Amino acid sequence: MFIRNLSKLALFAIGFILTGCSGGILDPKGQVGVDEKNLIIISTILMLLVVVPVIVLTLYFAWKYRASRDFEIYAPKWAHSTKIEAVVWAIPIVIVVVLGVITWQSTQELDPYKPLEGKGKHMTVEVVSLDWKWLFIYPELGIASVNELAFPTGVPVKYKITSESVMNSFFIPQLGSQIYSMAGMETQIHLIADHPGTYDGYSANYSGEGFTGMQFKAIATPTQADFDAWVEKVRQQGGDLTKAQYSKLAERSENNPVEYFGHVDKGLFHSIVMKYMQDYGEMDYYSKPEDSAHMDHKDHMQHKKHMQMGAGE
Repeated sequence: MFIRNLSKLALFAIGFILTGCSGGILDPKGQVGVDEKNLIIISTILMLLVVVPVIVLTLYFAWKYRASRDFEIYAPKWAHSTKIEAVVWAIPIVIVVVLGVITWQSTQELDPYKPLEGKGKHMTVEVVSLDWKWLFIYPELGIASVNELAFPTGVPVKYKITSESVMNSFFIPQLGSQIYSMAGMETQIHLIADHPGTYDGYSANYSGEGFTGMQFKAIATPTQADFDAWVEKVRQQGGDLTKAQYSKLAERSENNPVEYFGHVDKGLFHSIVMKYMQDYGEMDYYSKPEDSAHMDHKDHMQHKKHMQMGAGE
């Protein structure tokens, strides 16, 4: 009876705790989020198979063999037990093997760069983290928005992500895992919303004084028609996002309101990613083999020293 009541109390406590997870990673609204939630729960249960017995046995042995126990002397007459050794080693080994298999499988299945199989054609959204706001570019539609992201329910989305300056982390907890945005680089993640609704999104990486206001709304429209209506609203209310306008947009601002752009310069996202490499290919004269013949002795010695230092590094 005591064990039964204890189990009911434990289930009630777990249920009560999980009610506080509404809107978070344990309340997923997309397939990726569901798979990650299941992975978290399974891994936690497997680890508790070790943690709980260890805690219980630690308390039990501390009580059973306490110093104040004077009515019985503990004097074991054995130095080894094959059964105890087998249990002590076998259970952790089995759990580690199971966790290893689960980790390997989930790493392959939940690879953020991997398209979602069997979900149809992916829609592409280009994401740029700014100080301190989010820019979402729809290259296939030629529109963009700030701090508001929309997509149809049931349609997989491929996010191509970069940063204008410091590193941030693109994260919609109810849809799936986070991934970093870094300047001069492009990262990717594929997500889907299986239920219509408005979900919170933000940066999960501290990026400066305006970090707390770097939030956005991810809107999963119930139907394609609703998404088309949102696109039309953006086109009607938005201005043009040219490279010059982007430079103004990239200036620091806190708690930035939602903005729309009905037209976006083609290739803007690519130019943002490549802005630190736009001069790539320009090399100083001593790096070009064909110019080595024109070096004087002093230049040649400096070049040689430079190459030796590079080899040493």
